[in-house]
Amino acid sequence: MISRIASEFAYARGLLRVVKATKLATKRDDFTLGDHLAGWAAQNRDRPALSSETETLTYAELDGRANAYARWARARGLSKGDAVALMMPNRPEYAAIWFGLVRAGLGVALINTNLVGAGLAHSLDVVNARAVIVDATLAPAFATARGHGKTSPPAFFFGEGPEGAPRLDLEIAAFARTPLKADERPALKLSDPALYIYTSGTTGLPKAARITHSRALRIMLGFAAAVGASRRDRVYMCLPMYHSNGGMIALGMALASGGSAFIREKFSASAFWADCAREKCTLFVYIGELCRYLMNAPERPEERAHKVRACLGNGLRPDIYEAFQKRFGIRAVYEFYGSTEGNAVMLNLDFKPGAVGRIPGWAASRFPVALAAYDVDADIHPRDGEGFAFAARPGEIGELVAEIRDDPNLPAARFDGYADKAATEAKILRDVFRKGDKWFRSGDLMKRDALGYYYFIDRIGDTFRWKGENVATTEVAETMSSFPGVQEALVYGVAAPGYEGRAGMAALVVEDAARFDLAGLRAHMESALPAYARPLFLRFRHELDATGTFKPRKSALVADGFDPAATPEPLYFDDRTAGSYRPLDATLYAAIVSGARPL
Repeated sequence: MISRIASEFAYARGLLRVVKATKLATKRDDFTLGDHLAGWAAQNRDRPALSSETETLTYAELDGRANAYARWARARGLSKGDAVALMMPNRPEYAAIWFGLVRAGLGVALINTNLVGAGLAHSLDVVNARAVIVDATLAPAFATARGHGKTSPPAFFFGEGPEGAPRLDLEIAAFARTPLKADERPALKLSDPALYIYTSGTTGLPKAARITHSRALRIMLGFAAAVGASRRDRVYMCLPMYHSNGGMIALGMALASGGSAFIREKFSASAFWADCAREKCTLFVYIGELCRYLMNAPERPEERAHKVRACLGNGLRPDIYEAFQKRFGIRAVYEFYGSTEGNAVMLNLDFKPGAVGRIPGWAASRFPVALAAYDVDADIHPRDGEGFAFAARPGEIGELVAEIRDDPNLPAARFDGYADKAATEAKILRDVFRKGDKWFRSGDLMKRDALGYYYFIDRIGDTFRWKGENVATTEVAETMSSFPGVQEALVYGVAAPGYEGRAGMAALVVEDAARFDLAGLRAHMESALPAYARPLFLRFRHELDATGTFKPRKSALVADGFDPAATPEPLYFDDRTAGSYRPLDATLYAAIVSGARPL
């Protein structure tokens, strides 16, 4: 009873903070991102806002530079509603540029700095970019997109780019940093697009999520309130600023609270805690893979000498949640669930290990989400005789869906979609629980317990079926990762000739492949998982290919399957008859494929 009262109190207090803060994002329809920045600057003028190893911007300087970029955009003939792409590594100037362009009424497309060729060209085309701002260090990568896209927008380089190319860093010096006059300010509303942030593109081409002024402000203000950020806080920013966790949540935690941020260009496990200690950081934003890298790194004195009081993020796996908290001495680890474009958001405000968040019954009306029963084999939501979906009961797995409402009292229930209308429509389910309703499809399988805690199971498409049973790859990967010596585990299904469904396979990164205890791993898996869920094939890798936000790429691994001719990397087969892993060579592969060696 005491535990339940404490939990309810934690949620009531936390949600009240978030609701109060996000109301500021919708209080006035004409008070948009640029206005909030001006307000933050007026309150904290000479206080440091954003810094890196090479530069520092005070609040006044950040606001002034944003004004200069807004004027530059007007001078270059860009007007309200135009999209401008920004391709730049993490640095304080990044925020000044997009705040300024947004202040000018533009939609700023935040480009993944790892993109090249056709993928980069697609990202520019999908938002119909009128111009591109490119950091000079990325000029060679940007050049690979030429000839692949439908259009070729003009590029402005920050630094010395190709010979004769316009240099934004020089042009901007000609523009005043004083507040914009009335005739320089476009009429903006909270519903106008501010940013385009791309899905990671682990499969297929990226989609550009449409981020309005309202949504950006609710994210920035809401998450700052969730962790109780204040002027005393300093945020460590090492996630890509083209991603929502780095470019909106971490930035908002710093600026919306009057605090500051230290920006590192790229995440480094070896430098992480040294940076935090030296810069006196008190908060950081994570994704699960970042935490895994930190846990796999050798112990360092700095990892306990820092002043970090809390961190917030998503994807921290249950198998390392408590170990992460204990090793690094972080009192508050706020796991949350949400996506760049989705309208389903929840927070784990009382730090329950394994839960991605909770929606108490008394708060359900403000967070209209549900779990719709889902058939993995048929890839459908089963319907009853009246055509409506079934709601999963506590303990049952279903797809998380969030009702789409155009209600000014529930702005978080809006779904603003993507730049591509067809992509937007594909994420909407209609007539789900009643006639005429609309729900956002998260693509995530979850289960909920009787107290309202939600637990992530797997992504739809990652779950596969073997021996008539559904296998959740995330659960299997967590089990494998808990075995000593396993640094990373990626589980997926591969086609097996002559068999229904897909056989389980795991790509492993281990500390020392030559000395790795295969027999111990097998015994560990046998004690923790049913036979159908244990991967039949293992593949050892030096590292896992990942997106710019560390999400693993599976498509190439799935295509390789378990064919030893497809890779020089060590492969093993779980011989259930012999009770051991066997090296998978061409002879054994041929026997499996021919059916001579049954699975």
